[in-house]
Amino acid sequence: GWESPDDLPEPERPPPRHIDKYIRPECPCLSKRYTVAVLTCVGFVISFGMRCNMGMAKLEFTTSTKKYFHWSVGMESAVDSSFFWGYLVTQVPGGFLASKYPANRVFGIAIATSSFLNLLLPVAADSQPIFLIFVRVLQGLVEGVTYPACHGIWRYWAPPLERSRLATLAFCGSYAGVVLGMPLSGVLTAGIGWQAPFYFYGFVGITWYVVWLWLAFEKPSKHPSISAKELYYIENSLGTSIQQTMPTIYTTPWKKFLTSMPVYAIIVANFCRSWNFYLLVLFQASYLSTAFGLEIKETGFLGALPHLLMTIIVPCGGMLADYVRKNGILTTTNVRKLFNCGGFGMEGFFFVIVAYSKSALSANAALTMGVAFSGFAISGFNVNHLDIAPRYASILMGMSNGIGTIAGLICPIVIDHITRDHSKGSWKVVFLMAATVHFIGVTFYAIFASGELQPWAEPPEEKKKPWDPM
Repeated sequence: GWESPDDLPEPERPPPRHIDKYIRPECPCLSKRYTVAVLTCVGFVISFGMRCNMGMAKLEFTTSTKKYFHWSVGMESAVDSSFFWGYLVTQVPGGFLASKYPANRVFGIAIATSSFLNLLLPVAADSQPIFLIFVRVLQGLVEGVTYPACHGIWRYWAPPLERSRLATLAFCGSYAGVVLGMPLSGVLTAGIGWQAPFYFYGFVGITWYVVWLWLAFEKPSKHPSISAKELYYIENSLGTSIQQTMPTIYTTPWKKFLTSMPVYAIIVANFCRSWNFYLLVLFQASYLSTAFGLEIKETGFLGALPHLLMTIIVPCGGMLADYVRKNGILTTTNVRKLFNCGGFGMEGFFFVIVAYSKSALSANAALTMGVAFSGFAISGFNVNHLDIAPRYASILMGMSNGIGTIAGLICPIVIDHITRDHSKGSWKVVFLMAATVHFIGVTFYAIFASGELQPWAEPPEEKKKPWDPM
């Protein structure tokens, strides 16, 4: 071995691009892999922020004295759920796309296109609701690939022992996006007009894409200015796992997926999680405004509070889970069950309190506590794919996320119908239902989940090269 990092041989680098001659592709204080993680996080902040725009605009339409659009309940549900129709379709294909093309390119193009479509939304809303639904479906189609693509990025960039850390850092952008998106959409809507958040996020997203093109590369070896030390560290820690052939549609053991209880455990957990996540993203503002008569700006800030805690708790939960596993305090299976059932069980319990709360303060406190606890569950079911079948993680992620998205489709339709009369009693039903969903999910996960590598998760013997020490 070489004595010090300076003795490492200079790696072969790709030729610099035109822009690199003037300005080097790097953030001054971050290593290259953390630069990718932070940029991915910002990408998710933008993509989830865009999802808050519609909720705030709708609140403005329904509560303001000027009547903008005359939409029926069915039309409202269609607009709410249209995004998820598209999102559902591209989950599993997204996994294959990200293994076929460079994942960083797939991720970047997805968010840039979605931002461009966001600029078209106000125009579409003004013309015909059907155009609005069409643009939202397209947005969903494009954004469906972001999660699987993110897994694809970590295949080359994340050393195994930093996997939880880098992945939770990137994914916490999806909560931070709601934290910033709710108050920001509320302030822009109240201050300028309901179109403002759409234009703001559209331009920010396209600006982000320019930075992403400049700073993000498919794998460390393609980075023109990565240090030799970091390059060798990442490549040596990943070892041969990169060279394995990627699963194709034909080599993926679909039948084994469909007969494996641990896979169903992840899917059920994802469904329950999505049901309550979208309940809050889409309806928290209108719950606080119809049940307790709060203003638009206030609902934005109060609605962001639970997600702010989530942003802090998710990465901490990831580190805690890694710590408990590394030191052999609990088996991986027990870590996943404890974090998942503890987190969701507590969220369900606090939802019952929300259902019976009499004031905005107590409702908000209970909501905030509930959502905060659910942050720990992300270290349960959301990384579980990597335990049971690392090779098929992005496909399983696509499958479980796809089924979770069905919750996002049904949820607005069911809730728009329960709360037709905008009474306080109807919201009680909504939250008791949410709690029930969680309790069912927790029971199922506790019985069937596993943290061990499944027997079907390794490629069959003849595909493995025999090991020849000579």
